Amino acid sequence: MKKRKIPTAISCLLIAAAVFNGCSADFGRARGIVTTQDSGSENVSTQDVAIYTDGTADDSRKEQDVDTADGSGKEVAGDTASVTIAEQTLIDQDDIVITAQEYVADNIWGDGIKVLIENNADKDVTVGCNALIVNDYMISDLFVAEVAAGKKVYDTIDLFNSELKAAGIDTVGKVEIYFHVYDSSTYDTLFNSDCVTIQTSGYLDMDTTPDDAGEELYNEGGIRIVGKAVDENSFWGTAVLLYCENTSGTNVGISVDDMSVNGYMMTPFFATTVYDGKKAIDDITIFESDLEQNGIDSVRDIELKFHIYNADTYDTISDSEVIAFSVQ
Repeated sequence: MKKRKIPTAISCLLIAAAVFNGCSADFGRARGIVTTQDSGSENVSTQDVAIYTDGTADDSRKEQDVDTADGSGKEVAGDTASVTIAEQTLIDQDDIVITAQEYVADNIWGDGIKVLIENNADKDVTVGCNALIVNDYMISDLFVAEVAAGKKVYDTIDLFNSELKAAGIDTVGKVEIYFHVYDSSTYDTLFNSDCVTIQTSGYLDMDTTPDDAGEELYNEGGIRIVGKAVDENSFWGTAVLLYCENTSGTNVGISVDDMSVNGYMMTPFFATTVYDGKKAIDDITIFESDLEQNGIDSVRDIELKFHIYNADTYDTISDSEVIAFSVQ
């Protein structure tokens, strides 16, 4: 088995970002978000409240240690070592069989689903994921496995610790996977699977309470976006942490246009997909080089527009008015 779709150098960078960035969940004390009125938005309300990384909403709070079970002051990840799954066939289609073998835990990368992929076809195939969802939260994945004709391979679909922690997931109870299978030589799609659902032994204990504490930036047509915090010490530079929720009846993509910081235009990195009925914790990355080029030492004021589109057809659903907010 070879993993060739993502070049090694790029793969390493993506893994590093996933592990160390973690949607800005692990870095210091992020600053709160306060929406401010602007000429282009009629729906923005001004509220003098700061939102911190642990979800506390209190403008009087200045410093507070994280309360942890071990008294160390450091957040402790949930205990998932006891989570198990039953062996089960996930896919049996067009001579491709994918079987979930067991739930595994890794102290470095995080949890995962160990799978056996059998290729009974007469061509080499590659298996990836169109979407990976844990406890109704969209989770980034880097899974890609190539299997030669007539061969089989064991591999693991990683559920990165940083991704689970950012979404506030302590116990993995449900994993939903949309597989994408394609010809390794031509890259032609062979099939996209329907949603495959795995319930773990922790299903009844999982917490599906939305982690939506923060300042609401957008709420229209079943799409809700909440600004949670701004972290100026994230992996790539500065990150604006968002909670996104989709009850629109359509799988949507969300991106950002016309973003400025302290009055200077930026080229942010942000694109997230949220399936219908699901949620996502993701962040807008503002590269350190952009800030340095414009002489910005501290992020104070941000303006942007959200572009919301159909994730399947890419047709525009909505373009927001200018949304302005300040950072405390």
